[in-house]
Amino acid sequence: MSIARRDLHNRDHDVPWHVSAFQIPRNGDHADQVGWLRELRARILYDNGRRPEFRDAAGSHVDDQELDYGAWHFIARRHPLGSVLGYIRLSTPETAELFQSRAHLGDQRYRQLLATEGADVAETYEHSRLVVEHRARKLGLGVYLNALAIAAAHHLGAKLMIGTSGTKDGQDRFHGRFGFHPVPGTRCYVERYTEDVVILLHRTADGAGEYTDLVATLRHRFPALVPDDPAARLPEQLENPPAPAILTSAGTVDPDVWQPVLLEPVHAADYAALTALLESDQVTAVYDTIDTQLAELIGCREPDQCYTGPELERKIDEQLAGVEPWAYGSWFWYPWSGRLVHVLPREEFRLVRADRNRPKLQRPQQRRLRDHRIGIIGLSVGNSAAVTLALEGVGGAFRLADFDEVSLSNMNRLRAGVHHVGLGKAVLCARQMYEIDPYLDIEIITTGLTDDTMTEFFHGDGTPIDLLVEECDTPYIKVAAREYARALGIPVIMDCNDRGMLDIERFDLEPDRPLLHGRIGDLRAADLHELTAQAKADLILAMVDPERISPELAASFGEIGRTLSSWPQLASDVALGGALVTAAARRILLGTPCGSGRFYVDLDHLISPEFNTATTNDGVRA
Repeated sequence: MSIARRDLHNRDHDVPWHVSAFQIPRNGDHADQVGWLRELRARILYDNGRRPEFRDAAGSHVDDQELDYGAWHFIARRHPLGSVLGYIRLSTPETAELFQSRAHLGDQRYRQLLATEGADVAETYEHSRLVVEHRARKLGLGVYLNALAIAAAHHLGAKLMIGTSGTKDGQDRFHGRFGFHPVPGTRCYVERYTEDVVILLHRTADGAGEYTDLVATLRHRFPALVPDDPAARLPEQLENPPAPAILTSAGTVDPDVWQPVLLEPVHAADYAALTALLESDQVTAVYDTIDTQLAELIGCREPDQCYTGPELERKIDEQLAGVEPWAYGSWFWYPWSGRLVHVLPREEFRLVRADRNRPKLQRPQQRRLRDHRIGIIGLSVGNSAAVTLALEGVGGAFRLADFDEVSLSNMNRLRAGVHHVGLGKAVLCARQMYEIDPYLDIEIITTGLTDDTMTEFFHGDGTPIDLLVEECDTPYIKVAAREYARALGIPVIMDCNDRGMLDIERFDLEPDRPLLHGRIGDLRAADLHELTAQAKADLILAMVDPERISPELAASFGEIGRTLSSWPQLASDVALGGALVTAAARRILLGTPCGSGRFYVDLDHLISPEFNTATTNDGVRA
């Protein structure tokens, strides 16, 4: 067995944020630290004058609240030495008399509300002051911080959570996605926030709405975030090292390598590695378009604005927040081409790259799709599916299996260059996907799917696939993979690239569903070890339904090995198959209606005169 994985310096890239959690004692110490947090919050809440009361007459940002003492504070960075991008506060029963929600309701009504909910003061926590720097918005950081505060409250024993929420920008609806609901009769205008504010409640026992799983994960992660010294000093801001010299030179690279090398120069080890790489003969070209990417990021975040000239430069400087442009984000070196490419940090990169998926795929849906791992067997036809999935952002992790190498005759349908002949199909596919999104998590099995690799393919190291795309030619593997998927409750999608046939088996919803819709009867994989060539052809014909295949494919069965070397396949059919697989995978992973069945998107049928909707000027169909 040959399985390879991506090692990105053992960093946890499922968690794009570095979060610190600490509780400040109520004794009034650590005034400098509290002052720093208050200035951070007030500056973000001031929002360029939208909330003027968060700046005093002297021009200082102010948000003095006694609640800061005795509360838990969570600050988020992109990396341990980076600038702070987001913050949230969790107040405990220790300071219940100071809760904002209590002040908003009045003491008597507050106690009545808790009694109605069956909770006492000692079981009630308040989260507040969720703020995210403008340059880090729309990346999921607010979701992550909110989930973390809720998770911490759950861990600390909260029965009830309460808080105040603004309503102008839909903040109350945002909290509603976490299981918070408004308290009737509590909405009123608050001058300091220049908007209506409402009291929200969250019952721990009810879960956390659509983020229940995330909160459960962070609940277990919370203790590890707490330093030995709960009031540990905030790390200093990163001092940027000098930019390394940029060199371009040619060198020889391993033709079988398929993983790019990630280098983030804000880390000292990566800075040294980047410098060494640039001084070597392994870089053939350097592509640094970070200024253009930053401008596009700003445009995606504020589509109603059109910044140019000095104003755009100011916005870019705000986004960089003191980091030199060359040190911002990530550099990826692609050993197979020698290219060194500079891109935005992962979440910003994906925000921009998938921005034009909206509103067909909104950002929360995009993030949900990237949380899934997809397995693909057979990377000739399956290459089209894999590349389309990567393009659309359906799946953030992939496990690819194929034993074969690219041949010249594959190139009638497989997107490859003549220099790829002889290259492993799994290697080629992984390279192509990484050039689309270098932040993907990809594993490959270069021996293909066999009895020896079946468990590894489906389970990995404790990270099972969520969906299987099956595109192999071997009947035994087609059946064995489905048996395994059915036992694990994993849905299976297959495209047959003939008449646009798409096959879907929802074993996740129907654990007893017969394989291939019962078209092969009671046959099991164990029955298929020793089939003759004719028996294999007959079985495949039964799988695809001889009554519905195209006349050209039907005629080929008797000619394979005589006048034909293999099945006929066209690039246009394979490309269509990639689109169909991606559309089905997207529906399944988002939980939208997509049941088991067999479906045809036959272009020869659809692109015919009776389906022509264009008309001439006199109303006659063209």
